[in-house]
Amino acid sequence: MIKKIIGFMNLDCQVEIQEKSDSESKVTMISVYTPDNVRFIIGKNGQNLKAFEHLIRAMLLKNNDGQSIIVDVNDYKKSRASFVVDAAKQAVSRVRNTQKTEVLAPMSAYERRIVHMELASYPDVATESIGDEPQRRIVIKPYP
Repeated sequence: MIKKIIGFMNLDCQVEIQEKSDSESKVTMISVYTPDNVRFIIGKNGQNLKAFEHLIRAMLLKNNDGQSIIVDVNDYKKSRASFVVDAAKQAVSRVRNTQKTEVLAPMSAYERRIVHMELASYPDVATESIGDEPQRRIVIKPYP
C-alpha cells in the first residue's frame, strides 16, 4: 500500500516493517527508503511526513486498541530525534549551571515524548510541556 502511494509521486522506495510490543501497547515501525526527491515526502520541518503518517494510520487502524504506527522516511525521524535529544542535553547543562528554567524550541508530540523519556533519568531536572500545537514546547527546570 505504501509503495503504491509513493508510486503515485513517481518515486521508487523500499519499505521495512518492524513490530514491537510490550504488555500495554504494540508499535509498528514502518521505515521507507527512497533514493531521490525525498523532500516531497518529508516536506518542510517534516510536515508532509506527519500528514503521510496520519494517512497511513487512518488506513490501517480501524480502531486504535493500544496500537501505534510510526512512519519514518530515510531515517528522518531518527536523525531529528537525535538532534532534539542533543539540544535538550545541552539545555540541561545550562540549567544545571545557571539554575534557571529553559524553554526549548517547538517540537512534535513524538519528539517531545523522546525528550521527556530521555531526561527522566536526570534526577536534578524536571520537564513539562507547555503551549498549544503547533507551538507546544518543553520547559526544563532545575529540580528543587
